[in-house]
Amino acid sequence: MELIASINQAVNGVVWGAPMLIMLIGVGLLMTVRSHGLQFRKFGYTMRNTFGKLLHKGQAGEGEITPFQAVSTALAGTLGTGSIAGIATAVTLGGPGTLFWLWMTALIGMATKYSEVLLAVKFRERNQYGDWVGGPMYYIKNGLGRRWKWLAALFCIFAALAALGTGNAIQAGNIVGAINTLVLTIDPAFTGTETLNLVVGIVLAVLAAIVLFGGVKRLGAVTEKLVPGMAVIYVVTCLSVVLFNADRLPSVFHDIFTGAFSPGGVTGGAVGSMFVVLSWGVKRGIFSNEAGLGTAPMAHATTSEKEPVKQAVYGIFEVFNTIIICTLTGLTMLCSGIDLHFGTTGETALVSSALGTLFTPQGGALIIAVCLVLFAFSTILGWALYGSRCCEFLLGPKAIKPYRVVYVLITVVGATTNLELVWSIADTLNGLMALPNLVALAALSGVVVKTTREHFAKERDEKESAGN
Repeated sequence: MELIASINQAVNGVVWGAPMLIMLIGVGLLMTVRSHGLQFRKFGYTMRNTFGKLLHKGQAGEGEITPFQAVSTALAGTLGTGSIAGIATAVTLGGPGTLFWLWMTALIGMATKYSEVLLAVKFRERNQYGDWVGGPMYYIKNGLGRRWKWLAALFCIFAALAALGTGNAIQAGNIVGAINTLVLTIDPAFTGTETLNLVVGIVLAVLAAIVLFGGVKRLGAVTEKLVPGMAVIYVVTCLSVVLFNADRLPSVFHDIFTGAFSPGGVTGGAVGSMFVVLSWGVKRGIFSNEAGLGTAPMAHATTSEKEPVKQAVYGIFEVFNTIIICTLTGLTMLCSGIDLHFGTTGETALVSSALGTLFTPQGGALIIAVCLVLFAFSTILGWALYGSRCCEFLLGPKAIKPYRVVYVLITVVGATTNLELVWSIADTLNGLMALPNLVALAALSGVVVKTTREHFAKERDEKESAGN
């Protein structure tokens, strides 16, 4: 295990070094510039056509799900423990300034996610079961050409492996961690942790299997009910703590902006260089909103929406949602006044303690347990789709069920083992899978611009015709 850890650490240092940060930010800036800041110019249009239509159920045919179910499935993958545990880790290791870089990553990430979703819908295919399949591997193959299929294969290999860790084991581990915190808060003398973790792991595996083996329609039906409810619960509880400590907000924002460029001025030198703060902000930002990873487009590709741009604006909406959730996590911790132990690994227990300053320790632990169970379980479902689609692309449709069987078993493993190494490997795999996707996005940026321009020109002409 030590050898694996040392190898991964070396690879991670390369993968998440300056070149990767430049690529992630660079592609986001490229898409922002080439689209003339579409995520800002069309923000009103985005909200009207996403948030404004949430109550419209919509209809979907065979092998597809509604636009809202598609974005719910994508959000199920993004609004996982990265929005809670991941942000706790970033703030404790990188300091308050990481939130600033998370915001910057998300703002330009809106353009990246928009582009990914547009290309996923534009270049998707029907598989032999009649389901829509799409994502980076398909817009690489169908957009760049078959001679680039090796790049698509690389993406799929890294993504299928990442799904087992990032989307599964980590989520299961954080669920049992939150439940353990709750149980020990209620009964500090409890000694049955290992048995409890095993039971929780088995229950999670069974529930995941019931949903996953029911097909994409069942997945969409579950996520569209699960995601909005869990988001509302978490937002309301975190916002309550922030508002209760509103008098601390000016100093908190001062620490965020100062810490982004001068971390030593906020933490007394515990965090280290600005690059450390920037790195943690970008890594946890990507881990939370997944802009540039290429995962969420696989869910959006299953939509019944035929217009790529109309589904693509859900990508902007998706990143906007993660900004809210991640910001509230960070502000809750920073406003609560708890000791964040800068320089040590953050835990969900820190967020629980922060909520406990208003809702009592037991209440905070209960809220985090409920939210993490919902967030993490939804992520397990979302990433199962991603891993399955990648295996299907590599090995054909017959590989889907065996992969899902392995995926479900990994849920139990994640609930019963130490996740420190898994977190590190997941970071590495996220970087590796982002590389092929970022290359494809840059190469196909012209397609994104052309499709976007044509869509809004068509809408403008239709409005003018209707006016006459």
